[in-house]
Amino acid sequence: MAPLIVLVVVTLLARLVGQIGAASFRDWAAATRVGLAVMFCFTAAAHFNSMRADMVRMVPPMVPNPELMVTFTGVCEILGAIGLLVPRTRRVAAIALILFLIAVLPANIHAAQAGVTLRGAPATPLIPRVALQVAFIALVWWSGVTAPQRAHRPGK
Repeated sequence: MAPLIVLVVVTLLARLVGQIGAASFRDWAAATRVGLAVMFCFTAAAHFNSMRADMVRMVPPMVPNPELMVTFTGVCEILGAIGLLVPRTRRVAAIALILFLIAVLPANIHAAQAGVTLRGAPATPLIPRVALQVAFIALVWWSGVTAPQRAHRPGK
């Protein structure tokens, strides 16, 4: 649930900054992209920090080389997060992140069903985890694919 908390808090903070005067965060889609980008960086950190072993245990047994897969997916999350924030790459990054979220769903299902622990706590149960994944996909789609592109005006 920590990724959801990060997403909500950062999105609300970005929206507040937009209300105070940062024009680029005045709409919910832009603030949500910032929240998603920070959330993906937050979750990517687990691929490289003390949670790495937990992440490796999440990988279903049928996936070869779980260590490499954890590294690869962490890098994908970081690149996708950056891509969401760059207007020229936003849509492609959003589609890539949606495919990523679908691709890693089996690892989340495996973690829930196999009783994998994350920092000693049980993984999120199956139904809430799948619902959360669907919500993340919907938010990425809404804020990254369907949100209108603002025209880039150099020097402004």
